[in-house]
Amino acid sequence: MIIIYCPCKNKAEAKKIAKELIDKRLVACANIIQSESLYEWKNKLCEGNEAVMLLKTKKTNEERVKKEIKRLHSYDLPAIITINCRSNPEFERWVDKQT
Repeated sequence: MIIIYCPCKNKAEAKKIAKELIDKRLVACANIIQSESLYEWKNKLCEGNEAVMLLKTKKTNEERVKKEIKRLHSYDLPAIITINCRSNPEFERWVDKQT
């Protein structure tokens, strides 16, 4: 099982992407968390609010999920970070069944 971490410009964008990924059965579920971000972009310090998606799926879906996020995301360079993880077996079976 993996978790894909991906910040979005706002909650509406995160929900839109997450819903499409769930509808296509590429992820089992998504948590969307409000966050504050600080980063440098084009030689300028930026700060603002974002909505972070935590997407749970199986490893075999990783590349397809990344491709869909890139297609749907508004950022020129979205952060799409994969975290390998383990969970309780019942939850991992549910993720596998949903995807």
